[in-house]
Amino acid sequence: MPTEIYLVKVGMTMTEGMVEEWYVADGGSVAKGDLLYRLETEKVNLDVDAETSGVVRHKVPTGVMLKPGDVVGYIYAPGEAIPEDVGSAASTPVASGASTPLAAIDPRPPAAPINRTGDRALSSPAARRRARELGVDYTTLTGTGPGGRIVEADVERAGSTSAPIGAAPVKASPLAKRIAAERGIDITQVKGTGPGGRITRDDVEHVPIAVTRPAAAARSASTIPLKGMRKTIATRMHESLQSSAQLTMDMDVVMEDAVKLREQLITEWEGEGIRPTYTDIVIRAVAKALRSHALMNSSFGANEITLHGDIHVGLAVAVEEGLVVPVIRNADRASLKEIAVAAASFARAARDGTLGLDDMSGGTFTVSALGMFGVDSFTPILNSPQAGILGVNRIRDDVAWQGERPVKQKRMRLSLTWDHRVLDGAPAAQFLGTVRDLLEAPYRLLV
Repeated sequence: MPTEIYLVKVGMTMTEGMVEEWYVADGGSVAKGDLLYRLETEKVNLDVDAETSGVVRHKVPTGVMLKPGDVVGYIYAPGEAIPEDVGSAASTPVASGASTPLAAIDPRPPAAPINRTGDRALSSPAARRRARELGVDYTTLTGTGPGGRIVEADVERAGSTSAPIGAAPVKASPLAKRIAAERGIDITQVKGTGPGGRITRDDVEHVPIAVTRPAAAARSASTIPLKGMRKTIATRMHESLQSSAQLTMDMDVVMEDAVKLREQLITEWEGEGIRPTYTDIVIRAVAKALRSHALMNSSFGANEITLHGDIHVGLAVAVEEGLVVPVIRNADRASLKEIAVAAASFARAARDGTLGLDDMSGGTFTVSALGMFGVDSFTPILNSPQAGILGVNRIRDDVAWQGERPVKQKRMRLSLTWDHRVLDGAPAAQFLGTVRDLLEAPYRLLV
């Protein structure tokens, strides 16, 4: 009897998903461990491996929304009879009289392993992480892993041979390298503005004409399919704006003591490999403030406002495909060190594509940071049905006055968006004021 291929359930909260792409053609051969199909859910995408070897028959096409556990296809063992219509096949033995011999279905030899599907390179999270570290464009590599998947060893080899002797590898994202190649841009001449001088997509897209190679050919316009994470973000952000009464207010915070505290904690925790960020400090302040402002830790329903008993703070993390929001659970009970560890772990998992649906569910409030991009103020959009989201901006040099004497001061602006259906401007300002007071006296965040 054939082995059923199920729509894999990812996390306890997953309710539906689809086969975004079949990696093995209908009637093609697959080996155990090879990539079989790509699963798409509303929050995450992941590659699914074959559990056994044989001939793959599709029961459903790509793009059909199904429930977890639904059968999407079958794998028939060598020599096993295959029905003409697998859509009617079930998990029961198939009568030999109503079947077609295996050779009649796929007389061709097994297809060679592939390592690309469209514009996507099949690669392990470890390979993608190592590629970022070495500045290697993993999308150009040939994989040696199962099904042609690019593994960490492939990236290591490329990293040791791609750059001239004595030259450091170009630190650029794979997307930046791909855009540079398409536009005929000499990426070695581009100045990176990302972390550690890394060249980003924006750096390449804003390159002056003089840096572009003369031989670059003109290109026609292109389109990007709206699907996966980008489609989910577009849908949810639009629905959030349509279904709630969102307002945003800004408030300045004196960060002198918070800056000193962070510097001291970096030194204190250096031996443990823990490096707290300003966002970690803000999350700790938000979690404590939510204890005293229950309406900000609530959700607006059809006939009621739900005041959540627990405080679960979501942290918006930017990834190449869009935005994900992992959740730090019971954040009000977590120490600043525990928050720093959790946030760093979630950020790594987001970049490696290993976050699960459970990691991104159950949030009661969200924090979104753009300060690392030099942003002074922005309007974050509510993560519906939550009542509030706090935007964290850059720490800037400002001037305060002591009598007639100007004094240099570190300041940061917080941007709070809240649902006016849940609470009015005054209580929203009081919540934001509590967060400000905690950040200006940050010793209170350590107790």
